[in-house]
This record gives sequence, C-alpha cells and structure tokens, in this order.
Amino acid sequence: MDINVSSSSSLGSISAHRIRPKSNTPTSTETSKQELQEIRELKARDREVRAHEAAHIASGGSLVNGHVSFSYQRGPDGIQYAIGGEVSIDISKVSGDPEATLQKAQQVQAAALAPAQPSSQDRAVAAKAAKMAVEARAEINKQSTTEAASAPNQPTPFSSASSDSLNSLDLNV
Repeated sequence: MDINVSSSSSLGSISAHRIRPKSNTPTSTETSKQELQEIRELKARDREVRAHEAAHIASGGSLVNGHVSFSYQRGPDGIQYAIGGEVSIDISKVSGDPEATLQKAQQVQAAALAPAQPSSQDRAVAAKAAKMAVEARAEINKQSTTEAASAPNQPTPFSSASSDSLNSLDLNV
C-alpha cells in the first residue's frame, strides 16, 4: 500500500500496512466466534490489499518493475491472507529529456494516488513525483526561453493586426 523510495535507487515500492495478530486466549465457544471474526477481518484485509496493489499496477503501467509481493498472515482456518503488499516503480528522471521526465512524473503521481485510500507513503511518493514534475517544467521553460532568445526576430502571423480587430473576429463553427 505504501510507496517506499530509497535514496540509493530510482525505484519506489508500494506496500500495504500490516494487521497485528490478536493475542487473547478466550474459551472454546468464544474462540470459534472470535476465529470467524478474525477470518472475516483477514479476508476483508486481503481484498483491500490486493485491490490497492492492483490500482498501483494499473496506473503505473510500464514504470512498474516486477510483480507485486505480498506478506501473509495465516488465519485460524490455516489459509494465508495477504496483509501487506509491495510494488516497485521507477521514479528516476529521463536524462536529457524534460518532456519525458514530466510525463513520467505525472504517471508516477497517478500510480501513487491510484488506490481509493492512498497511504502516507503513497502520498509521499506522489509529492516526490510532483516535485520532479515542477523541476521538469522549469527545465522545459528554461529551454524555451533559451530557444526564443537565440531565434531570429520574425514577425508573428498576427503582428500587423491590431488587438481590436483580433478581439472582434467572428468564428462560426
């Protein structure tokens, strides 16, 4: 459920929070009721974790590295239920291509926030992707400014028209 970002890597990972096992020792009648309740909770958590990770994968597309890995808890019925999950996603910049970096940052942000209830770690990765997008936009603007400054002065197609005549154009569609 969380997207974990390592400073030594360009990969982030998405992982779910874990449920703490109960440590009560009730009587046998209470045990079966408690076991049934625990199984219901584990099944619900399993569905939630799997849906959460699937949302990250669906939005992450080609940026997802590998498959989802789950951590499990064995229920009183002997079945393993997913209680946490993790997906790695590439959050590195595209070298020399701020447009591609911007698109990538937007996809990472969408993947991080794809689940219905993003975790705090998911939101942290989305914020990192947003920062990467801001930096990419700044680089794009810098390149545009540099290109405009080095281009020869050429009149624009509308340079001879007055602003009044431009405002009064009638466009029929």
